[in-house]
This record gives sequence, structure tokens and C-alpha cells, in this order.
Amino acid sequence: MFRLVIAAAAIALSTGHTLANGHGGGDAPPPPKPEATTAPARVVLTKQGPKLVDVKGMTLYYYERDTSGKSSNCNGKCTESWTPLAAPTDAKAVGDFTVISRNDGSKMWAYRYRPLYTSPADKAPGDVNGNATTLQWRIARPEE
Repeated sequence: MFRLVIAAAAIALSTGHTLANGHGGGDAPPPPKPEATTAPARVVLTKQGPKLVDVKGMTLYYYERDTSGKSSNCNGKCTESWTPLAAPTDAKAVGDFTVISRNDGSKMWAYRYRPLYTSPADKAPGDVNGNATTLQWRIARPEE
């Protein structure tokens, strides 16, 4: 008799969940899929090796003095020569790309916690004229 009571209780518990959901399966509907986040840059292969470029194909650079991973050391007059890779205010990290807050409150993209910039000296996709302006700026590469 005891086995019968246990079996009846188990059946009642398993069918109660199914009936409560109103459909044949006992599984809850899947959670909504998160929105896909697009990376702010991509890797291109060049004769000098792979490098990062923005969505327009412009070469990206990093500043050697940007070492904290939390902020940019290129502010004020520096941004006349180096344009921060702007991020929307609601941007979220994606892969190796993170979002850094700037001194002026705006957001910018960083790669492996190094803020990314473009150079006004680069006029067309693929140009690397910014690399020659000073030794403290480097082309952003995926292996760095």
C-alpha cells in the first residue's frame, strides 16, 4: 500500500507541473536571446602583420602611457592629434573590447584594456601615417 501511495504522489507531482503550464511539455519557454553586440573593430591582415581597424577600415592605435586599463591619458589638446574611438553611452564589453570612461564623461573603446584611437594623419582606410608621428603611439595589433 505504501508503494502505491508513493507512486501516486510521484505521478501527481509530475503531471501537476505539466497541467499548470498549459502545454504538453514540462519545460519552461526558453529565455529571450540577448541582443548581439557588434565589436567596434576588426582585424585585417597586412604585409606588416595583422592590425586592428575601425568599422570604416581606419587603422587603430594605442598610446603607451595608457596603462591603467581604466582611463585615457590622451585628453584636451591630445585629442586634436588622436581621435578616441568613441563608444555609445550604453556600450557593453564584447570579447577583448572594453569600454573606458574619459575625463569629459564620454566613453571610448579599448582593446584588452588599452584605449583605441584613430589618427587624423590617416586619410584613407589602410593608411598608417599616425605611426610615424611619435614613438609613444603604436598600431593596435590583436596579439598585443
